[in-house]
Amino acid sequence: MDFDQLETFLEDARLSSFSRAAEKRFRTQPAISSQIRALEEEVGARLLDRSGGKVSITASGKLFRKYAEETLEARKVVLTAIGETERVPRGEIIVGANEGTCLHILPEVFAEFKKQHPDVAVNIKRYDYGKILESVIDNSVDFGVVSMPIADTRLTVVLLHRDELIIIAPPHHPLAKVESATVAEAAKFPLVIPKAGHTRDALENLFHERRLKPHYAIELDSSELLKRFVAADVGVGFIARSNVLGDLRANALAAISISDAQIRRDLALVFRKDKALSRAALAFIDIAVKLKTAEAVAPSKR
Repeated sequence: MDFDQLETFLEDARLSSFSRAAEKRFRTQPAISSQIRALEEEVGARLLDRSGGKVSITASGKLFRKYAEETLEARKVVLTAIGETERVPRGEIIVGANEGTCLHILPEVFAEFKKQHPDVAVNIKRYDYGKILESVIDNSVDFGVVSMPIADTRLTVVLLHRDELIIIAPPHHPLAKVESATVAEAAKFPLVIPKAGHTRDALENLFHERRLKPHYAIELDSSELLKRFVAADVGVGFIARSNVLGDLRANALAAISISDAQIRRDLALVFRKDKALSRAALAFIDIAVKLKTAEAVAPSKR
């Protein structure tokens, strides 16, 4: 039994597919199957059920999964601890964030971090809000970057980026002719909105409070798709300002401030309060906070 077999088993169990696990681990499917067979022979039990055309985890597999997760986490901890003895950040950090954050907020943070600490591997997991918090709690990521507020008392919350929601429209749209508009004025037009999440919840509450009944032209689970559909004149949308700076410079979209409401979209870096942070993790927090604080003090021209 080795670490590679454990990682393969966990990937198979997570994806419920040998072929998808093979793609994820850059192996052939027969190689993946061989690893699982060897593992099952060693433990003396069937861990994954391959019948019925789908891979499912057995009762023994569920017990073994907990062992595998704990073993790989212990390996990560001891390797980090050994690296710490040299007082040089090394090892790996894993960060969970949504699509917009990965594309528009974190790239320069990761670039600066890698410049200062090239020996530390960086792994980015792109999840939605709920999955990010879940991954932080179960220790499958070191940090999460999510919209505030965060109510979970098990987490340490570090403000990372200040932002706000704005209205976006195509450059030729009637709203594009004004600098600001009320929520009611925006709601007169078909809306392109997120399927779920903090922004969707905030908008629903706002519409309810003001007794508005907007028409949802389309609901999307991607901020990038939302921008593209707005640019195609499917409707107007609401999005964090930082997510559209490039689109505004390219004149692909127009930004309109909300005149009668302020919906914050501040981002925080979160991690478990009981987590022993590695030197690499502490370095990442320091760089992220300093870089984003500097941006807030001296923002780029928009």
